[in-house]
Amino acid sequence: MIDLMDCLRRAFNVSADAEISVEMDPNDLDEARYDGLAAIGLTRASLGVQDFNPVVQKAINRIQTFEQTRSVVEAVRARGVQSVNCDVLYGLPHQTLASLERTMTDIISLDPDRIALFGYAHVPWMKKHQTMISDAALPGVSERYAQMAKAADMLIAAGYEPIGIDHFAKPGDALAVAARNGTLRRNFQGYTNDAADALIGMGASSIGQLPQGYVQNMPATGEYQRMVDGERLAALRGIALSDDDRLRARVIERIMCEFGFDFELLRRAFGEIAETVIGEARQYARLNTDGICGCDVHGFWLTDSGKPFARSVAAVFYRYLQSGVGRHSIAV
Repeated sequence: MIDLMDCLRRAFNVSADAEISVEMDPNDLDEARYDGLAAIGLTRASLGVQDFNPVVQKAINRIQTFEQTRSVVEAVRARGVQSVNCDVLYGLPHQTLASLERTMTDIISLDPDRIALFGYAHVPWMKKHQTMISDAALPGVSERYAQMAKAADMLIAAGYEPIGIDHFAKPGDALAVAARNGTLRRNFQGYTNDAADALIGMGASSIGQLPQGYVQNMPATGEYQRMVDGERLAALRGIALSDDDRLRARVIERIMCEFGFDFELLRRAFGEIAETVIGEARQYARLNTDGICGCDVHGFWLTDSGKPFARSVAAVFYRYLQSGVGRHSIAV
């Protein structure tokens, strides 16, 4: 890790206040690794928790005790890391409202700065190891919604502010500040306050996002290494964005960040082509009879009852979405 960071600092102008975040698994950490993380200048530690219930952990093959997780938080904070994130999942196999409540109580006791609350995606057609999980072990749609709502209520009661569709942060956190002042962004990696128009992915299979489109590196590690050693571009494929793609990406991002979008701002940014999506928004709002959204001459928005379904509403504006059976995970 130290060698990698030294290489990056030689190749790039890394600012003194750069955020250096690492996702970590408590099962893979020891004192030497903690010291290595401190040496590279780690500023944000991200911990995947899932759920602390042993039955749930066995079902998803992720054994990780609360004590282990607490020791990681204490170790990184002792080495000067100022911010800690935790990822929690609902809708997991054998998970119940009671078990999730116990997990959330434990998570809150760790006092993380940010918490991502994700719904478990059961996609055995993509992840073959999930075929070992029986559908009967999964909570139903109503139970998933109840779990999501319960976890969110507990976090808000503990003083966390809701950020977009699935994040929560302390009021002083950079994401919370961005959400309040309207500068919150979302890219394919999640929520951010970074306004850069380029995200460079390094390493096998990594994805980069550029103003002109997306690019993915060679997934096979050996072939990736040969391409790099041969001083060849390691990219395997890319997708160029059209003006319509950029327009829809902006609309989807604003729905995910602000639960709506302003028509005039869209016109200023994209000109006449904005009218296509504005027309779609008006039609969707006109046909909607469930009270989840609204629309007037100024813009389109989700109501409080519609916000939990922001992902599904955003998908309405995604031109490439295929609605075949068994192709996507549950939206809530």
